[in-house]
Amino acid sequence: MTRRDFTGATLAMSTAAAQPTPRKTKLGIDLFSLRSQGWSPFEALDYCAKLGAEVCFFSELRFLGGTEHEHLQRVRDHAAKLGIGIELGMTSICPTSTMFKPELGTAPEQIAKSIAIAKTLGVSFIRCFQGRAEDRKSPGGLERHGEETLKVLRAVRSRLLDSGLKMAIENHAGDYQARGLRQLLDAAGRDIVGCTLDSGNATWCLEDPHVTLETLAPYALTSGVRDSILWRTPEGIAVRWVRMGAGNVGMEEWVKKFQKWCPGVTLALEIISLPTPRIYKVYDREFWQGYEDVRASEFMRFLALAEKGQPSIGTPLPKETPKDEVLALERDELEASYRWTRKVLDRV
Repeated sequence: MTRRDFTGATLAMSTAAAQPTPRKTKLGIDLFSLRSQGWSPFEALDYCAKLGAEVCFFSELRFLGGTEHEHLQRVRDHAAKLGIGIELGMTSICPTSTMFKPELGTAPEQIAKSIAIAKTLGVSFIRCFQGRAEDRKSPGGLERHGEETLKVLRAVRSRLLDSGLKMAIENHAGDYQARGLRQLLDAAGRDIVGCTLDSGNATWCLEDPHVTLETLAPYALTSGVRDSILWRTPEGIAVRWVRMGAGNVGMEEWVKKFQKWCPGVTLALEIISLPTPRIYKVYDREFWQGYEDVRASEFMRFLALAEKGQPSIGTPLPKETPKDEVLALERDELEASYRWTRKVLDRV
């Protein structure tokens, strides 16, 4: 080897060493996918580990099975033993939303409790949300509820900064389109907030999930991912949530974009397969009350998805279906989604 060759090789090695190691996308399971199973947190962790998931997302405190310090430490230790990460969530932090649970305390009190739990579990953020689609049509609409959410976040700002934690606010159940949530996050301050990026909830607020991803990727701390199928009806547009790979919104491309744009962020499967669709009566003038924030250019992308969709109605389970069959179906939908997603992520 000549001195020039040696110098060039040394420089190449030094340059390669200086490059940061790309953070891979972690594949996780949001326990809302298994909401009917009635498992303890230890059973849920064992199940996630058996599938090969890298993260178990306790997206609501109820999935923890208790919040006593000793119990939480056992959960953390069990996850560590399995080599699986933990993520944490709570529910609504907006006192005026129809989804807020005042019986659990004020919003700041609920956040303070969640911070204590998060510190014990060793997580860095807490998933939460503002409300749901019905809040759009309530007095004052999203603007009013957003103001209340900001008041709460400002009240707990110092507590969050002291703890080193962030609130990961979800675009939830048709409340915020991505642009609106981004405005809320910017107003609250990115030093204390980020987002839980939900692909399925996007379609519940007349938004192409790709628009959601394009807008919120820089803010993403975690995610809640499922597929959707859209089609036109005489009344307007039908939206149905389905397992991964069964929809028509381009989820394979979406997952690959997520992998590229959200390095190190968990792609958490939150599978909610609904047999019947939601119908959005977009031809009805009254429907648009509460949806004044929807931009025509973005709605046209949503409409284009519906234009190419075919009707998709599942078969509701008979009321007399044995419970074990219902639980097995819930697991089957998640496991099929897991296999599909893992293949897309090139981890077969």
